[in-house]
Amino acid sequence: MVTLLALLLTATLAAQQPVPELTGRVVDLTATLSAEQTTQIESRLAALEQSNGSQVAVLIVPTTAPEAIEQYSIRVAERWQLGRADVDDGVLLLVALRDRKLRIEVGYGLEGAIPDATANRVIDEIIVPRFRADDYAGGVAAGVDRIVRLIESEPLPEPEQRSGRANFETLFAIAFFVAIFLGGVLKQWLGQLPGSLVGGGIVALFGWLAIGVLAMALFFGLMASVFILTANSSPGRWNSGGGSGGFGRGGGFSGGGGFSGGGGSFGGGGASGGW
Repeated sequence: MVTLLALLLTATLAAQQPVPELTGRVVDLTATLSAEQTTQIESRLAALEQSNGSQVAVLIVPTTAPEAIEQYSIRVAERWQLGRADVDDGVLLLVALRDRKLRIEVGYGLEGAIPDATANRVIDEIIVPRFRADDYAGGVAAGVDRIVRLIESEPLPEPEQRSGRANFETLFAIAFFVAIFLGGVLKQWLGQLPGSLVGGGIVALFGWLAIGVLAMALFFGLMASVFILTANSSPGRWNSGGGSGGFGRGGGFSGGGGFSGGGGSFGGGGASGGW
C-alpha cells in the first residue's frame, strides 16, 4: 500500500509542469513577446521596484496542465518569492496561452491595494479584451501598467538603501568600464599621464554621483588612474579592435541580469480569468 502511494505521488509530481527559473521580470516561454516589448515591460517593472520596492513579474507559458492555473501559479509564486520578505509586496501575472487562461497572484502585503475583486476587474476589463483581439503584448502591457498604478497608490515602506557591498560593486564596475573602454582613447588624445588622471577623475565623479560617498569615490578614482597608466605597458593590450576582452556582449553588465525574488510570501490572493 505504501509503495502504491509512493508511486502515485511520484507520478503526480512527474506530471506537473516545471517551474522555470526566474531569469528576469518577464519570463516568456512561448516567444509571444518581441525583445522590444519585453524590454519595455521590464523597464516599467524595474522602475516600480526602484521607486516603491515592490516586485512584479510576468510569466507566459504554453499550459499549466494537468494542474489548474491557480495551483501552478502559487507554486511559481512560492518558488520565485517575489516582493520583500518583510513586506510581501510581490505580484505575479501568469498567462497560459494554450489554456486561454490567466491569473494575477497577489502577495500578502498588497492584498489591500489589489483585492480579489480589483484583480478580477483588471483581468476582465483590461487584459481579456485585448487577448480576445489577439493583442497579447498589448494585454500584458496594459495589465502590468494597471497593476503598477495600483501598487503606487498603496503606502508601503520605502525601499532599503543600497548596501555597502552594492556601492563597492557599483564603483568597481564604473572603474573597469572607464579603464577598459575609455582609458586607451583618453591616453591617445591627452597623453599618458593626463589621460590617466582624467580617466580617474571620471571614475571619481561618477562614483560620487552614484553612491554619494566621496572618500570611496576618490579611492576608486586613484585606482583607476593607476590602472589606466600602467595598462599600456603591454603594447596593444587595450586596443579598440580587440574582441577577446572579458566584458563582451555576453558579460556581466547585461540589462536583464541579476533579478531575483526578495523573499516575499503569497497566500492565494488574486483572481483568475479566461478569454
